[in-house]
Amino acid sequence: MSDKSRADKLSNEEPSVIGRIFSRRMLICVVLGFSSGLPLYLLINLIAAWLRSSAVDLEDIGIFSAVAGGPYVWKFLWAPLLDRYDLLKRGRRRSWMLLTQTVLLILISLLGFFDPVKSYTTVLAISFLIAVASATQDVALDAYRREILPDKELGLGNSMFINAYRIAGMIPGGLSLILSDSLPWVLVFPLTALFMLPGIIASLTIREPRTEHLPRTLRESVVQPFAEFVGRKGWLGALGVIAFIFLYKFGDSMATAQATPFYIDMGYTKTQIGMVNKVVGLWSMVLGGIVGGILMLKIGINKALWLFGVGQIVTILGYVLIAHVWLHPDFVPDLMNRCGWLWGANPAENFEFVFPSVPLLSLVVGAEALGAGLGTACFVAYMCRETNRSYVATQLALFTALSAIPRTVCVAVTGYIINWAGWENFFIICFALAIPGMVMLIRIAPYNGEK
Repeated sequence: MSDKSRADKLSNEEPSVIGRIFSRRMLICVVLGFSSGLPLYLLINLIAAWLRSSAVDLEDIGIFSAVAGGPYVWKFLWAPLLDRYDLLKRGRRRSWMLLTQTVLLILISLLGFFDPVKSYTTVLAISFLIAVASATQDVALDAYRREILPDKELGLGNSMFINAYRIAGMIPGGLSLILSDSLPWVLVFPLTALFMLPGIIASLTIREPRTEHLPRTLRESVVQPFAEFVGRKGWLGALGVIAFIFLYKFGDSMATAQATPFYIDMGYTKTQIGMVNKVVGLWSMVLGGIVGGILMLKIGINKALWLFGVGQIVTILGYVLIAHVWLHPDFVPDLMNRCGWLWGANPAENFEFVFPSVPLLSLVVGAEALGAGLGTACFVAYMCRETNRSYVATQLALFTALSAIPRTVCVAVTGYIINWAGWENFFIICFALAIPGMVMLIRIAPYNGEK
């Protein structure tokens, strides 16, 4: 074989799984995922802790949470601006990434200069602007990620991004809180803001993706994304995709919306819940995302939606198990007695089961987080696949906003359902509500239908 033939053969060969994992594209996804997660967890964890430690009323903290969360739901309204305008003349995606990351670094640094009690309105306004900048950054990062990743790597790339996003939460939710015990807030917030620098450096050094079509007017960037989507899928197909995006994680979102109050009602201490969530929950979700991304290279997105979706649903039953054991404390010893033939003995004779059981909590939290990590990895990859590269910012912003609605709506209604049905029946209802999204896969993503 000639040198030219050998070179042509090597160039046509697909990279190995290891080669894909350690590629430049995956490194970019990791850095940008970290940049995306940091401001969100700053709003959720660090600022909320700062407000409460400064004796801000819980009612005011509730208002803060509502105001800061709004831009993440409504970001699709200004997403067309990111498809249309190149503000810094560095390319549409890089310009918006660099602009929002720089604004975030400045705004986060400013927070510590204010007293949250005396200047609550100012702190609220800055926090709202942080949320707007963060949500806008997410639109740009999602679009950039979709444009640099080939369809085959959407699962792996999105899982890398999501895992880095979650790990970023350890900075404001862990390191910064620890620093606040020994440093004044006027130093804690600027130090936290410095963790935006890797994203800024990445935005300065990466290349702008090539795009076949650029909207020529703002009207085109608003109208065409929806017209293209409906034209490509048809009205029924478009409505089916929207309904599926809304339903696929509906039951899972509904169950996790009340997970912490549920554990407290079951008798677990806040320390037990926090330790299990931070150690078992976080790393199980990270593992699920990584494993899911690698598996999707082999099996594709359609099969992953089926297989990971089943895991996502089944793990909801872990909540049912805890609630059932709470109502029937003898359930576990009785079960072990009935299964004693597996060991050739009666294990319950020398076994004392004490509820609330931390091992049981760890098992349920770990399984649920693993299932959620798998389900999220394939779900985000699916949403990316359904976009057109020419209008990816607007279309993907709409899809991710739709997927966030169950999380926001569920918080408002789950309390009423729990008071009416009780914890065990509530989680059975969550399990049932997760089934329609799976049934829709028959039409939306046939198991053997992916090319």
